[in-house]
Amino acid sequence: METKTLTQHMLVEPCHTAESMGSGTLPVLATPALIAFLENTAMKLVDNLPEGETTVGTSMNLQHLKASAVGETIHCEARLTHQEGRRYTFSIKATNSRGETIGEGTHERFAVHAERFMGKLQQAH
Repeated sequence: METKTLTQHMLVEPCHTAESMGSGTLPVLATPALIAFLENTAMKLVDNLPEGETTVGTSMNLQHLKASAVGETIHCEARLTHQEGRRYTFSIKATNSRGETIGEGTHERFAVHAERFMGKLQQAH
């Protein structure tokens, strides 16, 4: 399998803090914000799906290792490590501008047909 990697960069803004998101009381990068940026990076790696298909996140295992202040630039990297059928597994990692690892883990996504997926959800209500 060809190894695919994507890195994106984000600037920590006040709206990304634990204080702002309600996941904590300090003005530092919130774990939910870090997860969202890493998940977005992994999602963008799956770029060869048929028309009408997309991926949905199904599992996230992340260790948030180091705090990041507002104004810090974070580098989010996702590497596709395994694909089996519709299941995609990624290694994810975030570093700060000094190259220090601030978070790392694994993430899984599944390919779905968007219209059918949403149709099942609407039928459940």
